[in-house]
Formats: sequence, C-alpha cells, structure tokens
Amino acid sequence: MPDGPPTPLVIVTRKLPEAVERRMSELFNVRLNKDDTPFDRAALMAAVEEADVLVPTVTDRIDRAILTHAGPQCRLIANFGNGVDNIDLKTAWQRGITVTNTPGVLTDDTADMTMALILAVPRRLTEGARYFREAKGEWPGWSPTWMLGQRLTGKRLGIVGMGRIGQAVAKRAKAFGLEVHYHSRRPLDALTEDELEATYWDSLDRMLPRMDIVSVHCPHTPATFHLLSARRLKLMKPTAYLVNTSRGEVIDENALVRMLEADELAGAGLDVYEQEPSVNPRLLELENVVLLPHLASNTLEGRLEMGEKVLVSIKTFTDGHRPPDRVLPNVL
Repeated sequence: MPDGPPTPLVIVTRKLPEAVERRMSELFNVRLNKDDTPFDRAALMAAVEEADVLVPTVTDRIDRAILTHAGPQCRLIANFGNGVDNIDLKTAWQRGITVTNTPGVLTDDTADMTMALILAVPRRLTEGARYFREAKGEWPGWSPTWMLGQRLTGKRLGIVGMGRIGQAVAKRAKAFGLEVHYHSRRPLDALTEDELEATYWDSLDRMLPRMDIVSVHCPHTPATFHLLSARRLKLMKPTAYLVNTSRGEVIDENALVRMLEADELAGAGLDVYEQEPSVNPRLLELENVVLLPHLASNTLEGRLEMGEKVLVSIKTFTDGHRPPDRVLPNVL
C-alpha cells in the first residue's frame, strides 16, 4: 500500500501554550522551542532553509535577508500574531511563500488593556500604588488636595485607527462617559458610527488639538511610521494624555519623551515601544507615565485562540486549500 503524503516539518520559534503544542504535535512533524530561547538571525535562516512551515511570532524579524535562505519546500509562514510588520510580505510573495496571521482574537483583550491605561493615567493609579509600596504603609491619610487626577466623564477621546480594536475601545469608552472621536483612513458606515456615537475627523491634524485623550490603534506600516511625529504631538493640548497599545513605531518616542519631560503633555500610557524590547530609560524616570511590558494581548484565552488559528492555517494549506487568514502585500 503506497505511503501518504509526507507530514510537513513545522518549526516553531517560541514556546506556545501547552494545549497548542500538544495539538500541533498530533497533526504535524513539529519542532518546538521548549526552552523559549528567542531565535537569532542564524537560527531563523536555518529554520526557513529546512522547514515546510515556519511559525514565528511578532518579535521575529523575517526580512528579505532571511527569506533569501528559504528552501524550495518552505511555502507557508503562519505568524503567531495579528501584526505582520515583522515579515517582508513582498519578498515572501515573490518567493511563493504564503503568509497568514491571527486576526480578530485579540480585539477584546487589547481593548480591555487600552481602557485600563485610559483609566490608570489620568487617575494616577500606578503613582498611588508606587507611593504606598515605597512608603511601606506610612501614609498620612486622606487629603482634599493630594494626588488629584482627572475625571473621565465628559472628556474627549480621539481614536487613531478605527478598526476592530478601535471600535471595541470606543464601546468601552462610551460606557465610561467619554465623548468618542476618531480618525481613520475612511469613515465607518453610518449605522456603526451612530451606535458608537463617534465623530469622524478626516484630518488628524485638526482632531488632535481638540482631544483630552488620544489612543493609538493603527498597525505599523511605512505609511504609519511616526504618524504621531514631533509636529503632530505638539498639536496636542498640554493637559492631554496619550495611550498606545498598537505599535511603538507609530509614535516618535524621543519627541514624546521630550514633551513629557517639559510638561507639554499631561501623561502617557504605553504598552509598546519604538525600540522594543528596549525601553527609553528616560521614560522610566517619569512619574506621569504608565509603562507595561507589551501585555495587551496576554490572556490565556487569547493565546489559545491564536494557536487554533495557526493550526487551521497550517492544516488548510497543507491539505491544498487557501488558508482563511492569508495576508497579501497590498495590506501595507
């Protein structure tokens, strides 16, 4: 009896949830990263030379130089993550390599974390928590004028990028009494806009000076690199707050630091950084900044759903069908 088609070799660059790895091992010939050591460039080159399918994460930079080492059998990159700015899509396409991602499953998780930052920064939550720890409980007691924050109700929230996550943030913000405004490549349909009670601005430059809080939700692409440039940051009110849970490269981080140091902005809540995983040390010195280590998508449920999407992409592709979450170069 003839043998069936060979089982594809799947190489995974980081440790994934146990349930995902177990199912992947049942379906494919998989090489896992049990100790979770990040792949360096040499390891990534070796992986694409050997693998039929590569499963990288958003921290693995799969650029042209890496892809030129891809063997002829390497036909799928199933990215464990929604963002694909870590992959040279054009070169992958030219070499006949399909790229997939895991969209949609992290919407609520990211929106929840965004809302947490929108609450934490104006209400000075981390400042208060840090004070208590450093004072070791030696607190003089409540005072009418001590550590005053800003009320959210009635404030204007400007959302930059009104995709799935931006809309989920808008729903949460509405419940907190924030007035929702947004700038995006195109306006929402009238029904969705009415449901969110959101006001569209066709000009980011005109929206920014009128907002009390600005929350960034656009992907990192050549068109959005430093979208919030030094010039645009200076359009914001000195009493305004900036929140970013998308990609660090969308904001000119050095310009942001200078403005925060000079009290030209009231504060910021950041989950992502321009030189990630490095963090500008000057940010660490600022009291009016809440810094998180890229936690927005970090829920067990989200990771399991991401893993399921990766499994579906690999199984669909290796069965000879078009995977549902293909990413094409024109998305950029």
